Amino acid sequence: MQTLCLVLSLLFFNPKDLSPVLKEVSAYIASPGPRVLRPIEEAVALTSSSGTEIWRIENCQPVPLPKSDYGKFYMGDSYIVLQTKTGKGGSNLYDIHFWIGKDTSQDEAGTAAIKAIELDAVLGGRAVQHRELQGYESDKFLSYFKPCIIPLEGGIASGFKKPEEEEFETRLYVCGGNRVVKLRQVPFARTSLNHDDVFIVDTQNKIYQFNGANSNIQERAKALEVIQFLKEKYHDGTCDFAIIDDGKLGAESDEFWALFGGFAPLGKKVTSEDDDTSDTTAQLYSVTDVELKPIEGELSKGLLETRKCYLLDCGAEVFVWVGRATQLEERKAASQVAEDFVRSENREQTARITCVIQGHEPYSFKSNFDSWPVGSTAPSIEEGRGKVAAFLKKQGVGAAKGMSKSIPVNVEVPPLLEGGGKLEVWCINDNVKKPIPKDDIGKFYSGDCYIVLYTYPSGEKKEDYYLCCWIGKDSIEEDRKMAYMLANTFFNSLKGRPVQGRVFEGKEPPQFIALFEPMVVLKGGQSTGYKKSIADKGLTDETYTADSFALFRISGADMHNNKVVQVDAATTQLNSTECFLLQSENAIFLWQGNQSTNEQKQLASKIAAVLKPGVSVKNSREGKESNSFWLALGGKRSYTSEKASFGSARDPHLFTFSLKKGKFEVEEVYNFSQDDLLTEDIMILDTHEEVFVWVGQYVDVLDKESAFELGQKYIDRAASLDGLSPNVPLYKVTDGNEPSFFTTFFSWNHNRATMQGNSYQKKMALLFGASLALMLGAGPAAEETPTYKGYQGGLTQRASALAALTSAFNSPPTKSTPSAQDPSRGNQSGPTQRAAALAALTSALNPAAEPKTSPPKPLIRQGSQRASALAALSSAFNSSSETKVSSSKPIFRQASQRSAAIAALASVLTAEKKSPDVSPNKYAASPLSITSPPSDTKSEVDLSEAEDPEEVAKTNEEDSEPKEEIEKAEDESSDTIN
Repeated sequence: MQTLCLVLSLLFFNPKDLSPVLKEVSAYIASPGPRVLRPIEEAVALTSSSGTEIWRIENCQPVPLPKSDYGKFYMGDSYIVLQTKTGKGGSNLYDIHFWIGKDTSQDEAGTAAIKAIELDAVLGGRAVQHRELQGYESDKFLSYFKPCIIPLEGGIASGFKKPEEEEFETRLYVCGGNRVVKLRQVPFARTSLNHDDVFIVDTQNKIYQFNGANSNIQERAKALEVIQFLKEKYHDGTCDFAIIDDGKLGAESDEFWALFGGFAPLGKKVTSEDDDTSDTTAQLYSVTDVELKPIEGELSKGLLETRKCYLLDCGAEVFVWVGRATQLEERKAASQVAEDFVRSENREQTARITCVIQGHEPYSFKSNFDSWPVGSTAPSIEEGRGKVAAFLKKQGVGAAKGMSKSIPVNVEVPPLLEGGGKLEVWCINDNVKKPIPKDDIGKFYSGDCYIVLYTYPSGEKKEDYYLCCWIGKDSIEEDRKMAYMLANTFFNSLKGRPVQGRVFEGKEPPQFIALFEPMVVLKGGQSTGYKKSIADKGLTDETYTADSFALFRISGADMHNNKVVQVDAATTQLNSTECFLLQSENAIFLWQGNQSTNEQKQLASKIAAVLKPGVSVKNSREGKESNSFWLALGGKRSYTSEKASFGSARDPHLFTFSLKKGKFEVEEVYNFSQDDLLTEDIMILDTHEEVFVWVGQYVDVLDKESAFELGQKYIDRAASLDGLSPNVPLYKVTDGNEPSFFTTFFSWNHNRATMQGNSYQKKMALLFGASLALMLGAGPAAEETPTYKGYQGGLTQRASALAALTSAFNSPPTKSTPSAQDPSRGNQSGPTQRAAALAALTSALNPAAEPKTSPPKPLIRQGSQRASALAALSSAFNSSSETKVSSSKPIFRQASQRSAAIAALASVLTAEKKSPDVSPNKYAASPLSITSPPSDTKSEVDLSEAEDPEEVAKTNEEDSEPKEEIEKAEDESSDTIN
């Protein structure tokens, strides 16, 4: 108990009230007995860089796990996982997870929790702590162990089996998750299978992937990663694998179904409480005297008092928030209250508990609040780390490497666009765009809006495009909307290839500034709308002219920040770290601050020659200014000598989004990579300096058009929760056209980015090669297949029909009379005929296996083929049923069974005549044969049963109309631009 109290006393400490805590721990360390901090501290001292460290609890002590065992978690054990990440600000960010196996002992689980708190204390008391339960791990935890973790039986207490002692056991897994795989072993039985999930059967010699007809295509792709993992990890990379599609028969599917005792209809998916994804309204409680008191009303940051602890119940996750100024007893009580709370709610085995300290709240916590003002500051990281390091050193316990000093921040030049391109600029005026003369490109007025198009050479492509709207801070709303609309016209006329952006004055990104030599921002505006606006408001027109009295600030001189801005002509605008140009009616002064650079001075001279050609420049060094300079500026006054702050560097974050009941919500993708950019999705990348909306190739057309609206929703949300600037640059990036300033945030593989197909096809080709993917039906030459809901329902129905037919064919033979055995009466032809009928039926129900030809013909052939299959099947059943047998009861039973089979087949072949639901399903299952985006796919369902060629032709003409309208719209857009 004493150990727990001491450890808890260090938890979430405030640097200002740390002294009493350190005295208490110092007295404990001086007392006889083992030191609490020693075991975990010695291990932490070995690491000072980003990465993962894992300890297993053995005999109530954390023991470092060999790197070769990372990813192996035994059900009977508990583990501590430390994830360290060096942030752009220079300091380390820590996440501590303690993983509890379902068979672990209570003592081991308790030790893991205590040692996690110890570890947090050694690291400075600012780590986010997570309790992870087997089978209910957080996405963040799973992201450390891609593609998946597979808990193993046994543990340190019960002993581990050696590989040679283990007998291979065939296992059935259900594979879920779009970006992190949640693999769960289920009973090996046909009843575990369904049409909605992806399953993996791991046998000794072969691995099977079963794709339910309605399964998520992205889960199919992730399952391929698991197959590769199992193959390498447990089969030495030598076993075979097979892909089994629900509703399709073949040689390998026969092998698969034989494992389950034969092919039979699958039941519906059985949902459990664990699968419940319904929304849970977050409830906040204050922790007072070991009791929870609910706090009513809307959640806001103002409800959290720095001298209290709180519990936030979010359903699957429970947060414990600890104020910086809380007392030790309150902190200890909060941890126990959280454990008691989940136990009382019967969520002890499912709910995750996450502890956060005031000032270090993750986005997942803040997102539950309506707003999160940035006003208050977190406790000094260096102050806290320094005190702990000094204390540990005094006690003879060395602090972790890198604790006492931060890592210097290196300022790097961001990736810029390729040079040598063509730059065009238009200004919006009177609802049209007017080209800017070449000599004036680079000059922007605050009251106007502009469209910038940069065309530049790029690798394998002939050229790439950078398309931006620049929005002046004083521009009117009508000009902004017109700029957006005309930029969209540009975008569509260039077939959606440009990187499209919206850039606001004062927040220009480096790649935008670098296009101009230099960029100059002037006061006022030239558009008719701006002039009318200031006249209506009775304001003075301050639009810059060559004769204006004006002051210009020169802050940077490098290619990516050489921007010149006109500021108010007042002494208070001066800054010792910058250069300024003061333009009067007949003179121009160059004022150089004592802390400015020669490069800034050279740029200032260049700008002076542009503003006042032929006028000599009067140089004024700070402290040696002439009276005429101060007189022109209106007199000498005080000004700053501090360098302008641009905010601290922030790490990039990748998000997926959802709209639940009209509310925009995002979910972070942890430890993201290029693989997380799934071609069926829209992703949001927030670098804090820019926001990118990445649009996959297979995204629905309407969603593609709303990319900027979705990005703006995110910015509005992040501005209220995370301090993001409302005017941050916003980009739309399309799949396959990613620029260098986007790919720099990934370990980018250009060949992977240019691969064709959906997520499943790309993953198949990436893991197993394009030739094998083509052989399995996942290559670019495969036939297109609709991905609509009606088609998915057809697959499920076909699977059931095939199961019924198989059962009918394979029914036990009845005892017959001798005459029934006479070949002349057709008995021998029955099995052959049935086999032929089943083969014809299988071919009819698997049109993807046919060679690809022109669209109308195979559709007619499919209808004839299915009719022939039905006729052959009826003939097979009828001829067989005419055979005389000894008993009438079996004949009646067979006839009923075959009638049911024919009815099922007829239902399948006629159901598709109905118009399907053609609304695209974002996460719809997609057969391997898809090779083009859903937006370009023609629905073939209505045509598949057409018997009249004229009707087919008529339908095709109707389908071609939208395409003609699109081409016509593009031509009109081109005419508008030209």
